[in-house]
Amino acid sequence: MTAMPVAHISWALADNAERPACDAFFQDVFGARTVFEMLETPETAGMGLDREERLMLVGETMIIPIAPAGEGVKQTSPLGNMLRRSAAPMRWIGVALKVASLAQADARLRAARFDLHYDPGMENHYFIVARHQALGMRIEVLAQDLPNDPRRDPEWRADPADNPLGIEGLQAIGLSAPSVGEARAIFGTRFGWPELGERAMIEGAAFDMGDTVLEVLTGSEGSAVATHAREIKGIYHLVFKVRDARAAAAKLRERGLDLIGDVSDRFAIAPEQAHGRLIWLTDVTPEGYPPVGSRMHEFAPA
Repeated sequence: MTAMPVAHISWALADNAERPACDAFFQDVFGARTVFEMLETPETAGMGLDREERLMLVGETMIIPIAPAGEGVKQTSPLGNMLRRSAAPMRWIGVALKVASLAQADARLRAARFDLHYDPGMENHYFIVARHQALGMRIEVLAQDLPNDPRRDPEWRADPADNPLGIEGLQAIGLSAPSVGEARAIFGTRFGWPELGERAMIEGAAFDMGDTVLEVLTGSEGSAVATHAREIKGIYHLVFKVRDARAAAAKLRERGLDLIGDVSDRFAIAPEQAHGRLIWLTDVTPEGYPPVGSRMHEFAPA
């Protein structure tokens, strides 16, 4: 399988007035470091911007909360309407995956019977696999570099010692699904991601995406996961590996944040205190999972 490293993970905010507080939370609590901002300013007023966003690295993982702005606040804006539809607790927009050749990725995914969408003018930069084709997870496949992305440097690595929680890297992306069988058909067979085996502890299965793991979660009828798969769909959680789970938990409690889960396995800030996102932390690596760390540097210019 050709690696498709995670370029970024994004979610939507319906009101741009909420975005600064959301950004600040991830900067203060998760140590997110800004590498680029797309903001509406007097200098950019004539560019027709339809959103505002801050590209932030948590360890080596780019996260982007996005809100409609400028042209995007109009009800006629396709991007603004997509963001407003996507803005809800526990709902994410999706992931962007990096490839060396957009044409080769196009051919491979079309052969796997995916319908691909190109935004006008972006035909040489990225295409999109819509949410309904991937169990609610919008997948952007891109060949372009993200602005100011330090991961392009083969020598660059994030230092966990510089992160307030000691984050080492992104261990997994969780996805709610109606059944493991449907996920195997999409991600195992059609995307070609190797299955790492069933995981009883998450009631599902896991797939190697290239530089992180996709955890497919099913859940019993009436469970939070099953409800998510039916009513919200798509990404359910992120999992970051930390150096010392107990030390990270202690720092979060010192901030007055409520924790859920088990510090000896996985724990998270209660989603209602984390802008509606479930982000687990752990210092345990499940059997068969690859080491954490971005592989974006593999696509650096020769």
